[in-house]
Amino acid sequence: MKSVLVLYYSRGGHTARISRAVAEHLAATGHQCDMMHINEAKAEGIDWAKYDVIALGACVLYGSYHKSVFEFVAEHQAQLSAKPASFFSVNVVARNPEKRIPENNKYLQKFIELSAWKPNDVKVIAGKVDYPSWRWYDRMMIQLIMKITDGPTDPKAVIDYTDWEDVKVYAEHLVSLAK
Repeated sequence: MKSVLVLYYSRGGHTARISRAVAEHLAATGHQCDMMHINEAKAEGIDWAKYDVIALGACVLYGSYHKSVFEFVAEHQAQLSAKPASFFSVNVVARNPEKRIPENNKYLQKFIELSAWKPNDVKVIAGKVDYPSWRWYDRMMIQLIMKITDGPTDPKAVIDYTDWEDVKVYAEHLVSLAK
């Protein structure tokens, strides 16, 4: 049995849902898994010694990750580097299969370039378009981006591009990182 910590930053809730799916799959396969939003981790602290593997996930909005993600990895770079750790990027551009390949995903590459922590293991997970739940400004901006990138623009569209079976495979991969 391995112990995994899934840290995440989620704005609209989809990255949290992916993190929960990872945690539930690991628990169902006999492993121990905790999950925490990075703001919760910052407020409450983390007992890093308790975990064999760390996963950190974050969503992309307007082409980047929230500044708190970069602040978190800068503050905890030593702890993240001391254990097997993985970073997963959740973004809608990964709706295209070729953009799920880490080297082809500019958002993941941007994270690696700008982050104080250089993860040895990375994953790209396709996100979700959920126009009805977004603020009008976000909806308009994302529709513009989608129009430019040949994505869905219907303001009523809710499209989950996440491959949930692949999320389970990723959960199992996390366990394999433990020595």
